Amino acid sequence: MGNPDLIFAVAGVAALLAATMPQLLNRRPFSLPLACLLFGVLLYVLPLDLPDADPIAHRAMVEHATEVCVLISLMGAGLAINRPFGRRSWSSTWRLLGWTLPLTVLGVAAAAYGLLGWPLAAALLLGAVLAPTDPVLASDVQVGEPVDSDEAEESEKPGGQGKPRDAQKDDDDAEKDDDAKDGAAEKDDDEVRFTLTSEAGLNDGLAFPLVYAAIALAVSGGAGWLGEWALVDVLYRCGAGVVGGLLIGKLLGRLFFRARASDLRLAEHRDGFVALAATFLAYGLTELVHGYGFIAVFVTACTIRAAERDHGYNGVLHGFIEQIERLFTAWLIVLLGGFVATGGLNALTWRGAAVGLLLILVIRPLTGWLAELGGRAGPRERIATAFFGIRGIGSLFYLAYALGQADFGVPAAELWAVVAFTVLASLVVHGISATPVMTRLDRLRERAGRARDADPATQHL
Repeated sequence: MGNPDLIFAVAGVAALLAATMPQLLNRRPFSLPLACLLFGVLLYVLPLDLPDADPIAHRAMVEHATEVCVLISLMGAGLAINRPFGRRSWSSTWRLLGWTLPLTVLGVAAAAYGLLGWPLAAALLLGAVLAPTDPVLASDVQVGEPVDSDEAEESEKPGGQGKPRDAQKDDDDAEKDDDAKDGAAEKDDDEVRFTLTSEAGLNDGLAFPLVYAAIALAVSGGAGWLGEWALVDVLYRCGAGVVGGLLIGKLLGRLFFRARASDLRLAEHRDGFVALAATFLAYGLTELVHGYGFIAVFVTACTIRAAERDHGYNGVLHGFIEQIERLFTAWLIVLLGGFVATGGLNALTWRGAAVGLLLILVIRPLTGWLAELGGRAGPRERIATAFFGIRGIGSLFYLAYALGQADFGVPAAELWAVVAFTVLASLVVHGISATPVMTRLDRLRERAGRARDADPATQHL
């Protein structure tokens, strides 16, 4: 278990990292998860009495810890999205979900089957586990605060409500702040950030049917499960997740913003922890009826966001949930660093590493680029969207969950080694490249915007 006092001290240091590193690393080619990973590795190579970081010995604990972290990040992602829901406005998202997700599963499964010689069930599991992009570790390439895109308009309306701190600024500071928000809103709602955020919010839930398919294949060994899987695991559970999220989101949105009794109108009290209530309520109720709670949480967040799109309370909810997400992420990535430092990758072969690198450098970029052809994104935006298919905490959750359900004919240590290596490679490759790439895209977008103003015939990126 480790020394409890030392554990508290390490947890405190990790929390301080989560609070200070985003500011220190701003506009630098380095990310908070990467810093926490290095901190974890350094801690666990020292002769300290730290808790065991073995996910095989503590599978259930890893499953539930990563589950909570993903849930919180899904709520944050949904609350942050400024763009109203729509078939055309979300077309880039549908392309990635409809094409990139299944093609990535097939590509990784084929690589695992061919390169590693794994049984079909294990190969399919690896594809399902590694296919979804991660809403936890992708903050550098996702949208920012939820009210940014509306505050400039809201400040021009009589009695418009922005964030509470804006009311305390003098007129000069408010004008500067509004200008900064206008620029941030353009960046936060660009096609790359929006697509990656909405994709991560939905494909974590949509990967569940694929994980269940791998479990069914491992348990039965035949194809008799296909009919029940299609009706129950795909149609019913996905539908229950969407419907549950819509109903709970509408009820909570009405309670937050339109309750007749002012004491129940929670938006007036500005308690941020209510975001946790919405997260756990949506997840728990949907799982009780055997729907996909991950989908329900994201849909609930989007529905609450749409209930009063311009209200400053959205920023309060998002700000609280973002802080909790950073805290959980820091703790889990420190433990991942400990897993690496204590020999977690000993079972990794060059073939397993090759599968992970193929996913990050070939399979995801290629399938993402093909899916976006002819879509809303310009050429450079299409490349960035395809490249930043970040893998992370969601993959760790799915693997821990699946290994508790069936035996896949592959040593658990080898499965963990391949998945952990892929997550580590994603942390390094995407963590170093995210800031410079997104900064470059923002500059090109601003330049293209000025060119459009001068010549309306100018095309976007």
